[in-house]
Amino acid sequence: MKPSREQDQDWWRGGVIYQIYPRSYQDSNGDGIGDLNGITQRLPHIASLGVDGIWISPFFTSPMKDFGYDVADYCDVDPMFGTLADFDTLIETAHALGLKVMIDQVLSHSSDQHAWFQESRASRDNPKADWYVWADPKDDGTPPNNWLSIFGGSGWQWDTRREQYYLHNFLTTQPDLNFHCPAVQDALLETVRFWLDRGVDGFRLDTINFYIHDKQLRDNPPLPKEMRNASIAPSVNPYNYQLHIHSKNQPENLEFLQRFRALLNEYPGTTSVGEVGDAQRGLEIMGEYTSGGDKAHMCYAFDFLSGKDLTAQRVVDVLTAVDAAAPDGWPCWAFSNHDVPRHVSRWGLTPQAAKAYATLIHCLRGSVCLYQGEELGLPEAEVAFEDLQDPYGIEFWPEFKGRDGCRTPMVWDGANRNGGFSEGTPWLPVGRGHFQLSVAAQEDAPEALLHHYRKALSFRHSHKALMKGAHGKLRAEGEVLSFERSHADETVFCAFNLSDTPAVIDMPEGDWRQIGAELGAAAPQAEGKLHLGPWQSALALHH
Repeated sequence: MKPSREQDQDWWRGGVIYQIYPRSYQDSNGDGIGDLNGITQRLPHIASLGVDGIWISPFFTSPMKDFGYDVADYCDVDPMFGTLADFDTLIETAHALGLKVMIDQVLSHSSDQHAWFQESRASRDNPKADWYVWADPKDDGTPPNNWLSIFGGSGWQWDTRREQYYLHNFLTTQPDLNFHCPAVQDALLETVRFWLDRGVDGFRLDTINFYIHDKQLRDNPPLPKEMRNASIAPSVNPYNYQLHIHSKNQPENLEFLQRFRALLNEYPGTTSVGEVGDAQRGLEIMGEYTSGGDKAHMCYAFDFLSGKDLTAQRVVDVLTAVDAAAPDGWPCWAFSNHDVPRHVSRWGLTPQAAKAYATLIHCLRGSVCLYQGEELGLPEAEVAFEDLQDPYGIEFWPEFKGRDGCRTPMVWDGANRNGGFSEGTPWLPVGRGHFQLSVAAQEDAPEALLHHYRKALSFRHSHKALMKGAHGKLRAEGEVLSFERSHADETVFCAFNLSDTPAVIDMPEGDWRQIGAELGAAAPQAEGKLHLGPWQSALALHH
């Protein structure tokens, strides 16, 4: 049994968090949509992996225009997912299994169906008139500035009731809350307290750098073509044509994060991980938001979630940049999540390569997020246009197919027509190539990726240097990545051949003993050489 958060208030530092997309994890009532009781049913599988906790994507009351990231009530469960009592049962079951529970907090914007917005849009002088970002049109009737929406088009939507525009960084049905209004911050923090009082152990903060906008509503400058980076939005999206220095990333955000952290500090051992959505300044913002011990505990940028191949040199470059940008911060690494193509497909990984990357992520300095199905090596699913649900994919099809390919149902039993996910028709079809990768199939195959993830997690947890230690001596020699992790009197050497050809490197000086043999790690040679096969790691402990 893992210690409770009260026993280890630092559990999140180096912890491994399993992300659940609730619509697609397990359907318990046959309506084709996953739910909270389904998650509770499958918690033993998650606990068997050896992770420290779970992060559940939004399950709040919502019209589901963006599948829960458009919240209509921050303090209730949408009926399609269950009830508050179901959530309480989930919390109790998870804690009994030694799992912490983190939930998604979508604070930057709400649904246009939220009671706050319904009141705000009713007039220009009601008590919540300034709870959202309203602005008059220019003299010619066009929007107040050039800000764009990530989902395409202007970031402003005309409202006939107030004869003003409101800001939406995402869908038009997701109006941005006005964090310059103190009452808005107070109300949002009270919703956070509601879930803390119900026993949650932390929060994943959606779009953490979007909370506050430039009060003067100044235009964003253009982004030079050579600087455009499609890691946040697809290349076909004009959002990539601007440098978003006024529509997000405002310095006042740090003050709100300090208020947020002060609230969490009232509940010992709770934590937060922020999603930094910025293609140019992601690591710099991560550094700002996790500095000083009084803001977010952890943040993740999109460096390892982008389409760029994860070569040895790229890993060194990113980790070195993090050291420079966030010297006292704490990153959280992920290779896959609910917004990007699954990394097995994104990087074209063979089963052998998938094992190498699974070992690698568990040896990095920082915490780790694993996405449901990652432990099975699920590839990106092909979803036909007529089956698409994601408004993002529908808008930019076919150049960008949206996010449904990584959101298809979890596969539990390949012999079941819906992979064991549901007795009804799933909201998205099960990926055609997924059935043979089901949990049941891999449980019976000793060499399967599922067992490798369990071994990698166990290995990580058995070495304090890997959980909480510093790193140093980062090197890329050809396609071999190597570094050392150290904590107190323990030093672990890690090397990874990230290619399909054998490689030889020199071991660092000193007396090293092989560890990680259960992960297929190579042993140091007597002559101080290290011979690595394709996609092989080497792990050694300093005597």
